[in-house]
Amino acid sequence: MIARIARMGPMSLADYMAECLHDPRFGYYATRDPLGASGDFTTAPEISQMFGELIGLWLAQVWMDQGGAPCMLVELGPGRGTLMADIMRATRGVPGFHQAVTLHLVEASPVLRAAQAETLKAHGPTFHDSLADVPEGPMLLVANEFFDALPIRQFQMNDAGDWQERQVGARDGKLIWGLAPPAPLEVRDGFTPGMILETCAPAQAIAGEIGRRLRHGGAALIVDYGDWLSQGDTFQALAGHAYVDPLHTPGEADLTAHVAFEPLARAAGVRASTLTPQGVFLERLGITARAQALAKGLGGAALEAHIAAHRRLTHPDEMGTLFKVLALGDPETPLPPALEPSA
Repeated sequence: MIARIARMGPMSLADYMAECLHDPRFGYYATRDPLGASGDFTTAPEISQMFGELIGLWLAQVWMDQGGAPCMLVELGPGRGTLMADIMRATRGVPGFHQAVTLHLVEASPVLRAAQAETLKAHGPTFHDSLADVPEGPMLLVANEFFDALPIRQFQMNDAGDWQERQVGARDGKLIWGLAPPAPLEVRDGFTPGMILETCAPAQAIAGEIGRRLRHGGAALIVDYGDWLSQGDTFQALAGHAYVDPLHTPGEADLTAHVAFEPLARAAGVRASTLTPQGVFLERLGITARAQALAKGLGGAALEAHIAAHRRLTHPDEMGTLFKVLALGDPETPLPPALEPSA
């Protein structure tokens, strides 16, 4: 990084994130499995099977509501394959569903792709480097904690009301923050000097591709942490389940930012649901009843862990409010269950 900056000058935050996460030799996702207790973070599917089961039944209901025709089942950034494995297990009793879907996984990490291939080998997944490589046709798509890892840019408003892009530079052998010269950015409302605006062009491009494909039929479910609009500086680094300085050890920590859902919905250009807290969404799908059913066979530490998992997924002080759910779909198809139409 320091050598590159010496040659080419300071980097945008987007370039920095892309290098840290995806460099083929030293990048974070290229060199490790980041998930679980031994990794750096834990996602909802790794917390409890209930999360994937309910999403699987949601997808199956959408499929039935749209006539039960053949379609592609697509996941963006499938982690270890845990979510998709739970989806497939929960839907095996839905008549015709497994026969109607073909499984497509979009994954850049060779380490995680190997884990997904092993976990899902019974379902014959096809792997793709990007959504653009997935065949055209009706599609059921799920993206859980995918958009938060896409490279962002940050702009800070100066005292004159102009925007300066935050950059990563180097001094005395260390990476440091800096600001580029003022540049045009037609955003003013709601911002005052010192505030930071985050943008994510790759996320909007992918959302646009999702929306284009949904005109063939189907639906997309996006689950991630964030809010409707940009909420200031949300860039963060996680290592060993703790926050660390994102400039301290490039390639050794997970880099993410909160997702702004409104630009995704706008870029998709199709019908979008209201943005719904994850806890509300899961409760509407019946997670408490499912948790009670699973608890009947548990006791002691296993029961305590099960109760804690339910709380972590749904409680407002845990993932229940921080994480949000957005559904996208063709306006000509029925509204997906457990969600409300946007105004």
